[in-house]
Formats: sequence, C-alpha cells, structure tokens
Amino acid sequence: MSEGVISTTSANPPKKKSQFLEIWRRFKKSRTAIVGLFLILVLVLTAIFADVIAPPVVIELSGDRADIVIPLAEFQDLTNDRAFPSAEHWFGTDSLGRDIFARVVHGTRISLMVGVIVVGIAAFVGITLGAIAGFYGGVYDNILMRLIDIMLAIPNILLAISIAAALGPGLVNVMIAVGIGSIPGFARIVRGSVLTIKDQEFIEAARSIGASDFRLIMRHIIPNCMAPIIVNSTMGMANAILNAAGLSFIGLGIQPPTPEWGAMLSEGRQIMIEFWPVAVFPGMAIALTILGFNLLGDGLRDALDPRLKR
Repeated sequence: MSEGVISTTSANPPKKKSQFLEIWRRFKKSRTAIVGLFLILVLVLTAIFADVIAPPVVIELSGDRADIVIPLAEFQDLTNDRAFPSAEHWFGTDSLGRDIFARVVHGTRISLMVGVIVVGIAAFVGITLGAIAGFYGGVYDNILMRLIDIMLAIPNILLAISIAAALGPGLVNVMIAVGIGSIPGFARIVRGSVLTIKDQEFIEAARSIGASDFRLIMRHIIPNCMAPIIVNSTMGMANAILNAAGLSFIGLGIQPPTPEWGAMLSEGRQIMIEFWPVAVFPGMAIALTILGFNLLGDGLRDALDPRLKR
C-alpha cells in the first residue's frame, strides 16, 4: 500500500509555479502599480493609433493635381486660432489654429520614442561599463568608475544641456544628449549587482568547466542582474521624457512644427495666462506620463525584489 502511494507521488510531482506568474501575483497586489500600468498602456495605444485618433487633413484639389495630405497636428487654421475647448476641438487650438488635442496625441509617439531610445543607449553603454568594472575589478574598475564619478558630479539635466548645446537642436541630438547623461545610473547599478554575483558557486562551476569571461558575463551574470536593470529602465523612461521636454522647452530640443510636449509648452508660455489650454494639456500629458512610469517602476521594484516573497 505504501509502495503504491510512493509510486503515485513520484509519478505526479507537484508543479512548480512559473516565475512570471509569481511576479505578476506580487505586482497586482499594488493598486498604484496597476494604475501606472494602465496609464502606460493608454499612452502606448495612443502612440500606436495616433493617426486613427487624430487623422490627417486631406485638401482636395481640382483638376489633375493630387490631393494634399497634411497631418492634423500641423494643419493651420488661422481663422480659428486660440479657440477654447469645444466639440470640434476637444483641447482647443493654439495661436496658429492647430488642434491641441491632435498635437498632444502625436506628441505621445515622439515622447515614447525618445524614452525608449534614450534608455536603450544608456542601458547598452551603462551595462557594458558596469559589467566590465565589476567583473574584472582592479585598474579597470578604478578607471571606469572614476569616469562615471565625473559624470555624476554634473547634474543630469546640465550635462544634457551642455551636450545638446554642442551638438545643436534636433530629435537625434536630444536622444544622444539625454542618453549620455543617463549612463552613470545603469553603470553603478550593474557594477554593484556584478560584485555580488561573480563570486557565487554557480559562477565558479561555470568557470571550472572552461567558460570564457564573455560567456560568464553574458549567459550567467547579466541575466541575474535583470531585476534592477528593468526597474531602472522604467524609472529612466520617466527621466528621459522629462529631460527631453525640458530641452525642448528652452529651445535646445525638438524644434517646431514637430508636436513635442516641451516645445508646445515653450510656444504657449507667453500667452498661457489669458489662454490656458495651450499650456495645461501638454503639461498634463507630461505629468501623467511621468506619474505612470514612476508608479510602474515602484510596483516592479516590489514585485521583482526576492526579499518580498511570501
């Protein structure tokens, strides 16, 4: 009888819970994290379907000439400038008669693209430098970390302003400037994680069977550093969007007529007292985006922290 019980138990071992499901279970316990995730999903869907939400204007021409298609965010109607919110223009129109709602919607695409590329640049360079410094130590660690310390001595936004001023305004230059300023955060986090992982038993076991340094870093160390990297990437998206908007506000970032939230605030700052929609709606878009990424980052930090497992 006991043999039958033993054989049944061994034949049907208990199923191990998926790590992803366990993280999701801890993540969804936080209402603020769910709110952040909802805000980010709304922003992503808005960016994807921006042309559907705010379709372009088609100007029909007579004769054999082709119709002119103008993005709604750039279409100017000088006969209807500075119109307050209405059924026709949900957020009103600016000084050039452009629909503010359309510009905010299409600005979502620009801001999210800036955030993703900036975090990609900062993560690639920062992870590389942090992994080399933490894994090899010694002179490599001293040289690389002193360079990172020099970058950390300059406030992120001031460093971005300096680089953007040297490179000139423009979308690509803004992403490079903000991305370089975000490198130290990734480098510091990855270096600290590598220092705690590189001397563990599974690394020594992989080294003993002939694994190269590159394989140890890429296949064993970096994957075990992903939790803090993911959290820092989420927070970095918020900082990147905010810094890019700040550069555009002072004229060193994305230039008109491209619909970017910081540039929209800059264009309307002189008239926002008598015409509030030109500043309120882009400002709300920036605030909700930063709030969403910060709430999402806090939730991911709690969900990915193994010390919070029950």
